[in-house]
Amino acid sequence: MSWYCYLLQCADGTLYCGITNDIDKRLAAHNAGEGAKYTRSRLPAKLLYSEACADRSVASKREREVKALPRTAKLALCGVTQVPENP
Repeated sequence: MSWYCYLLQCADGTLYCGITNDIDKRLAAHNAGEGAKYTRSRLPAKLLYSEACADRSVASKREREVKALPRTAKLALCGVTQVPENP
C-alpha cells in the first residue's frame, strides 16, 4: 500500500497539507465536509500536488517538511507561481 503527501488549494486560496493512502477517497472526503476541520469551512478543495511515499512514517515526515516550507516554496513544489490569497 502506497502513502501520499498532498497539497490542496482551498476555496479561499489557502493551502492544506496532509497524508493519505487513497488520494481520490481523501479528496472526496474533504469536499464532502468530512475531511480535516481546517478544510470544512473552505470548500471546495482542489488537489494541487501529491507525492508517493514508501510508508506512513515517510509520508508523515514529508508532511512535516512541507508544512514548514513558506507558501512560495509550497507553490513552487506544485509548479504554480501564484494562487490568490482571497479570490
